[in-house]
Parts: sequence; C-alpha cells; structure tokens
Amino acid sequence: MKLGFLTACLPRESLENLVVWAKSIGFEMLEVACWPVKNTRDYSGTTLDVANLTEEQAERIKNLLEQNNMQISSLAYYDNNLHPDLVIRKSYHDHLKKVIDAANLLGVKYVGTFVGRNYNKTIKENFDEFEIVFKEILEYAKEKGVSIIIENCPMPGWNPNGGWMGTISYSPELWEEMFSRLPYDNFGLNLDPSHLLWLGIDPVSVIKEFKDKIFHVHAKDTQILKDKLNKYSIFGSQIQRKNEWDMGYWVYRMPGRGEINWKAFLKELKQNGYNFVVSIEHEDPEYEGTEEKVKEGLRLGFEYLKGILNEI
Repeated sequence: MKLGFLTACLPRESLENLVVWAKSIGFEMLEVACWPVKNTRDYSGTTLDVANLTEEQAERIKNLLEQNNMQISSLAYYDNNLHPDLVIRKSYHDHLKKVIDAANLLGVKYVGTFVGRNYNKTIKENFDEFEIVFKEILEYAKEKGVSIIIENCPMPGWNPNGGWMGTISYSPELWEEMFSRLPYDNFGLNLDPSHLLWLGIDPVSVIKEFKDKIFHVHAKDTQILKDKLNKYSIFGSQIQRKNEWDMGYWVYRMPGRGEINWKAFLKELKQNGYNFVVSIEHEDPEYEGTEEKVKEGLRLGFEYLKGILNEI
C-alpha cells in the first residue's frame, strides 16, 4: 500500500508545488481535487482545472509525476449527483464528465464522487433515480476507461430536513443495494472508516464482504465525545448546532488521533488483497487555519500510518 492525500486541504498550492512537497515527506500518491474553479463547497479545491485541461497540459503533468516518482491515485469531485434541483444536478453531472475526461487524458483509473440524495424523496425512491442517473455516468466512464468510486459519507449538512441522510450510500446495507442495482466492474468504493465509526459501524468488519469493491481508501480518524453523545444521542445535537454539519458528539482527526484501530484496519485490508493507496483526507480542525498547520497535520498522519504499514 502507498500513502497519499487529498489535495483539497491545500487549495492555494499548485499541483507542481504539491508534487514536490509530497515527495519530500515520502508520499507516493496524490488524490487530486477537481472541483470547479468557481465553487463554494467546504473542504473542496481546484488543484486541477479539468474544464480547461488540454492534451499538452496533460502530457506535462504526466512528465512532472514521472520525474518525481509520484502517481495520481484518483481525481476527486464530490457533489450531490441526485440533487432535487434538476438544473443544479445537470451542472454537477456535466462537471463530473469533465473530470472523467481529464482522468482519461492523464491515464488515471479512478474518479471519486458521492451518490448524493434527492432529499424530497425516501431512500427507496432515491434508488430508482440513482439507477437511471448512475447508469449513464458509469457507461460514460466505461467508454473512457475510468472507474467511479463512491465515498461513504452521509453528508448530514445536505439534508435540510435534519438527520444524517444527505447521501444514500453510507452503510453496508446501502452498498449492497447500490452494487446489486448497477453491477458494473468500474463501480466501487472509496472506503472512509471515519464515517463508519461515528455511525456505530466497525470499519474492520466491512472489509471482507466488500473486498472486491474497495478500489480506494481514505485515511481519516474520528474522536467520539462521550459526554456529548450522552447528551445528544446518536442523532446529534438538534438545538445547539453551530452549523448544519455539527452533530456535536464527534470530530474528525488525523489518523492516530481518534479511535480507529488503524493496525487492525490496514492489516485486514492487506489480508483481503488490497494493495493500492491509503489517502489522507485532512479535516482535523486542530491542524487547520494556515498552510503550515495543514502540512504539519499531513506530516503527522503520514508518519503514523507509515509506521503501521512497516509493521504489518
């Protein structure tokens, strides 16, 4: 397994600078942020402007990566592909196809996104929409030699009616439905254990069953605030939320600073044949605010995970 990170945490850095810095730390892969240049999403960025990528630029990027012994693990564009506003939904699909086109130009196998949710409908009703929407996306990606990977975040802030379900792809039950409805070979998971933990799911327990669908892995930890959980319940704070994303009883951490058993998780991945990237997704609020803090957090995460990978 190789270590990488999602570049959205350093949105002002150029791809060239990120490649050089990542190499200096020991990273071997980058998960490249590809949101639109004009974008207001949190934890997003535009390391690569896919809307204007040319073949000549793609060749320069491939040369840059080769010269630095670096690879792109995936191109990242996570938005609500089942958005209830069909105009907004189409804009997301149009950009996702540009990301797929860019992956084709760069020789990158994976494009990461969310399924999303039409929050005016039930989850069962959403799966009917999902089947139509993602069949087209997967067919398009297949023609380009690209696989689509789904991160398993519930995205609670996307649901204006409250609760967790801003996506329909956050649990093993829903993964079963997702892959049974669209059994494409180029359709898999970007498995993120941090979300499973606060949802009460043992991250290690899902690996064996879904080993053939784990195409890419995120490394993000979660700290459970037990006193807050006792106050708010698993449904999270309802009255005292600081914002729509604040559940109140958990916080994301760099790997090793939360409650995930990374040795058990990575060992189980290895034993079940996974040998691709472990990509740090940096959302630890204690290592945010400045570029220096973000890089310090990434460095600590790298050192912690590297130590475990050397052991297993």
